[in-house]
Amino acid sequence: MAYETVKSELAYKGLIIDVTRDTVVLPDGRAAVREVVLHGGAAAVVAADGDGKLVFVRQYRHPAGALVLEIPAGTLEPGEDPRVCAARELEEETGIKAGKLSFLFKLYTTIGFCSEVIHIYLAEDLAEGSQDLDEDEFLTVERYTPEEAAELVRNGGIVDGKTIAAVMYYLLL
Repeated sequence: MAYETVKSELAYKGLIIDVTRDTVVLPDGRAAVREVVLHGGAAAVVAADGDGKLVFVRQYRHPAGALVLEIPAGTLEPGEDPRVCAARELEEETGIKAGKLSFLFKLYTTIGFCSEVIHIYLAEDLAEGSQDLDEDEFLTVERYTPEEAAELVRNGGIVDGKTIAAVMYYLLL
């Protein structure tokens, strides 16, 4: 079953995303248009402290119009290794350094129309670092036991997809 992109036009050029309008030939020979949000990817971290608590950040997310509880995460710089990004974002957002960083999994955030892939890591052997928030970044750091985090997933206290996936994966370890 072959799909071939025969045309790709830039429909929008943004600061963190671009949008293309692609013409794709389907397996039956017909053409179809697909709009694709192009994103350079991200890395995120499930950080488990010495007390067994997981580290989260709560920050305003404009598309949701709300303060959202999430695992620390950030966008990859062009050509950046996701592991480097994960370590950087953990320290910048929470002031915590990972002594050990292990890859867990990757996921597409919205595979139907977006190329964004998030690489999820587990941070252990945590140590104090220095928080360094971006000038437009306002967040609070919160810690929950894995059981509390699971309850937050169940009761809608955690609504972010990467965070739900990461918490559930962590519970399976």
